[in-house]
Amino acid sequence: MRLLYVEDNRINALLFEEALKLQPGFELRVAEDGAQAMQLAREWMPQVLVLDSHLPDTDGTALLKSLRTVPGLAEVPAFMCSADALPEDIREALAAGFRAYWSKPISIAAVLADLRALQPPA
Repeated sequence: MRLLYVEDNRINALLFEEALKLQPGFELRVAEDGAQAMQLAREWMPQVLVLDSHLPDTDGTALLKSLRTVPGLAEVPAFMCSADALPEDIREALAAGFRAYWSKPISIAAVLADLRALQPPA
């Protein structure tokens, strides 16, 4: 499963990357901003999007809207991750088309449960 994680905080990206390395079946690419995410998405075609809500050049909701215009990404599952976890933040993310909202610090158990739920049965 190819995941594109868009995160401008290198420490958060490294923690996510290290956690997924321990799990079979995942390939992760990290982008640090919206522009890099758009380029990677077009070149690599991820199967799952994980977007931080606050990026240097955009926000996660606007980036999701842009990524949805890339051929093949209109229906790709997307997850929002952020330290902002107020009920209205979560409602807005879900209304914008995110499948789930992962609050930081991210629970790797919750991430893996959500990702495994996307995989077809063996």
